[in-house]
Amino acid sequence: MNVEMGDLRALVAVAELGSFSAAATELHLSQPALSRRISKLESNLGVRLLERTTRRVELTATGREFARKARQVVNTFDESFMGIKEGASALRGEVTVACVPTAVNQCLLTVLTEYQRQYPRILVRVLDEGASDVLSTVVRNEADFGINYIGVQEANLEFVPIFKERFVVACRHDHALAARRSVTWAELARHDYIAVSKASGNRLLLDMALADVPDLPTASCEARHVRTVVDMVAAGLGVAAVPQLAIPPHLMRSELRAVPLTKPVLDRTSGLIKRRGRVLSPAAERLYQMILTSAASTKSERHAWR
Repeated sequence: MNVEMGDLRALVAVAELGSFSAAATELHLSQPALSRRISKLESNLGVRLLERTTRRVELTATGREFARKARQVVNTFDESFMGIKEGASALRGEVTVACVPTAVNQCLLTVLTEYQRQYPRILVRVLDEGASDVLSTVVRNEADFGINYIGVQEANLEFVPIFKERFVVACRHDHALAARRSVTWAELARHDYIAVSKASGNRLLLDMALADVPDLPTASCEARHVRTVVDMVAAGLGVAAVPQLAIPPHLMRSELRAVPLTKPVLDRTSGLIKRRGRVLSPAAERLYQMILTSAASTKSERHAWR
């Protein structure tokens, strides 16, 4: 039997991406070359691994089981290089992470600094998008994994929590609410209120959690992204309800205050998301595990303010 590593990589790519064209692009092959690799693998094994239709490529039952084992073989092969210091420093590859902007600053940048030091030849692509876009990017296999605060209820995704943050009132240091120990949602109605628009994932979370809460504030301004809302608060346009980690540290030190919101208290949990059952490449798995380790080590620090 003449099964080559390239044949296994071809099957794994088609299985994960669901199309010959996407797999060919991923492997830098022409579609005919990719088809020849799959046909050769099927011929050597004596079984059909794929069912080709006009719209999509589906794995047979045998193909699904073999693709899972093939991914393990490919990962073990790649891992052998990553475990050797000289090999690790020379390793090339790509990892794509979809991430909401607040998580980029809070849990990704520090990890990327260390990751780049260990694996300088691996290209890391960060797709900083809104929550809905991050979710769809991971679902469509356009990213190895993501960091998001939505996705826990998606049946085809795995969601691993990495940190929780509370919603707070963001206000200027000279605002009437700045000296308060806490503020209720009803009290916000007495002040100029800046909201995130309905296109924001945060707005969805708030609307669902506050559906039965009376006397909610009415917005005088709104913006799509939380960071823009925070900038509007800093400019003196009003106050806003935002996740605490959305307030940049330099603004917390100088211009803004974060006052806990009560009645009700609302939290937002962010986590790592990936397609259920997907086996990450060694390069992606290392970054995934480094983020988990970093999040665990800073958990107590994130909650120290509470």
